[in-house]
Parts: sequence; C-alpha cells; structure tokens
Amino acid sequence: MVKHIVMWNIQGSSDAGKAAAIDRVKAAFEALRGKIPGLLHIEIGVDRSGVDYACDVVLYSEFESQAALDAYAMHPEHLRVRQDIEGLRVARHQVDYAT
Repeated sequence: MVKHIVMWNIQGSSDAGKAAAIDRVKAAFEALRGKIPGLLHIEIGVDRSGVDYACDVVLYSEFESQAALDAYAMHPEHLRVRQDIEGLRVARHQVDYAT
C-alpha cells in the first residue's frame, strides 16, 4: 500500500473568501470517492489549530500500489480537480510512502 499525503495553504482576500476556497478544495477531492481505480481511502481535513505555521487543508489517501498512485496522477477526474482548484493554493507539500 502507498499513502499519499498532500497539504496546502489556501489564499483568500478575507476570512470568508478563504473559507469558501477551503470548502471548494474539500468538496473537489471528496468527489473523487469511488471514481479512481486503486484508491482505497481518501480523507480531507481542514486545520482547526489556528497556529501560524499550520497548513489549511490536508489530503490523506491510500492506494493499493505505486502503480495505482501513478495512474491517479493522470486520471481525468484527478486532472479535473487539479484544474478546478488551480490558483487557490499558496503553498503545497507532499509525502508519499509505502507501508
């Protein structure tokens, strides 16, 4: 199994604008459930800590294999999500690891 974790900082010109952008990111990734072969689990979390060094959103996902994760990267539904959230992030961090 391969775990794929991505964290973003999201931009917004106001608290409400940032919250709306975060909701958009969350909804976009949640819509991938059941649409990607080999994607075993997907979870999207929004930071509640409020500390200045925290990321705003985290994506935690599990894939049956590295090949499944590689296929996800180019899957049309994933590419659609990437396009939908284009321009919303300020920073992105990623970790992939096998278990």
